[in-house]
Amino acid sequence: MATTTSSAAPTTLASVTLEVADPEAARRFYSAFGVDRYITVRASEAASDGFRGFTLALTVSGPATVDGFVASAVGAGATVLKPATKSLWGYGGVVQAPDGTIWKIATSAKKDTGPATRAIDEVVLLLGVEDVKATKQFYVGRGLTVARSFGGKYAEFASGEACPVKLALYKHRALAKDLGVPADGTGSHRIVIGSTGGTFTDPDGFLWEAVQP
Repeated sequence: MATTTSSAAPTTLASVTLEVADPEAARRFYSAFGVDRYITVRASEAASDGFRGFTLALTVSGPATVDGFVASAVGAGATVLKPATKSLWGYGGVVQAPDGTIWKIATSAKKDTGPATRAIDEVVLLLGVEDVKATKQFYVGRGLTVARSFGGKYAEFASGEACPVKLALYKHRALAKDLGVPADGTGSHRIVIGSTGGTFTDPDGFLWEAVQP
């Protein structure tokens, strides 16, 4: 288990890289989906089975925009894991990219107040972890700042200037349930998080790799 303190330079999230079997196909998909500015891809044949332990979540302005992003993803080859529907908190759906990455598209609005757009208000990299409190303290020890925290259920960190994606933590099994997939998985997470504070691995096996500032 990694410790909660570090003498390394303070860490901020600098990039999100998905490891895929076919980078060119993945680039075409993410361009059509409309999220290519938020992620990069690179080739990997690392063994991975079942739930990879994370999701990328898009927050948008209204239900019509959710539907537009879901349609773009499906049209480019994604599979619907949860059809977009209304809920107590708003409206959203879940899709899985051809490379296996799970994406959640949601809005807190239950009705549209304008036409659908292609604007994304926020992108969050949500890591499913075994112990939210312990992993939160690990990241605090690496220099990240907590923006919001709800006990042992959820923690979100302040955004840095290096990347438009926020980092958040959620209970592993709760995240899988929310996404509509079994919680079990083995092998590589198939994601590498760019780090301004050196290379390290977090308590749940997510790799942070040093990037040039």
